[in-house]
Amino acid sequence: MPTTLSRNTAECIAPYFDDLLARLEKGDASVRTAFGRHVHWGFWPEPERADGTAQDYAIAAERLCQLVCDAAAITDGNRILDVGCGFGGTIASLNERFHNLDMIGVNIDARQLDRAARTVIPQNGNRIRFVRGDACALDVPPASFDVVLAVECIFHFGSRADFFRGAGRALRPGGHLALSDFVPPREAVATLAAHDPAKDEATRITYGQINVSCSAEEYARLADQAGMTLGTSRDVTDGTMPTYVFLQSDLRTRPDRQTARVHARATSRIEIACRAGLLKYTILSFTRRS
Repeated sequence: MPTTLSRNTAECIAPYFDDLLARLEKGDASVRTAFGRHVHWGFWPEPERADGTAQDYAIAAERLCQLVCDAAAITDGNRILDVGCGFGGTIASLNERFHNLDMIGVNIDARQLDRAARTVIPQNGNRIRFVRGDACALDVPPASFDVVLAVECIFHFGSRADFFRGAGRALRPGGHLALSDFVPPREAVATLAAHDPAKDEATRITYGQINVSCSAEEYARLADQAGMTLGTSRDVTDGTMPTYVFLQSDLRTRPDRQTARVHARATSRIEIACRAGLLKYTILSFTRRS
């Protein structure tokens, strides 16, 4: 994997990781529980039963991780590339659920990789490596993986097309790519362009560079160009909505009120777009053609 990062990709490190890492360093029990493993939205099969606690959020985040992994049809013995691996939560989950996996987690942020390497210990005959690398310039041998994963990170990448080309090259024929993303319905793309959360300053300060304008139809086109076929597309938006309640509650505990208000505004814009139907939290899977 390359260690020299392109300018576009280096800019994709989400600013909120600075905050999370600082809070973890201080021993914040709540952030350790909620985000010490997974740093992404949660999924509740019964959203009305979400209780707003850090423990409940952590369980929901694990549940969403498993939904994405299940979309990739992972089995024992697979070779797995987890791109945008964060703190290693997806690999930790697979490490507990499967046997004899060969897993590589890739991220552009050395701080996240350091935490992943310290906290995820191989078990069940699994092999794990964490490598600093560029999601848009994957440097792996052709057809070397059964599965590529990208859990709630692709909207940070400098180029979805470059990522898809790399993922298609990395997968063996019949292998699977699974990802989660905020996906606009085709009929909402024009409206979203006028109300795009990514254009808001608070969003850039909180979430960094994001692009949430890729429809399912565009995903199918990108996949086709990379030698893959779109398999499944599952809208789980309703089950993710308690995420916003928890994130806003967490922000209300922050001592820096000015920064908290900026982060709250950014999160609210994404919530509003989802409630209005402009974005759908979607899990997609693709298969590498022969």
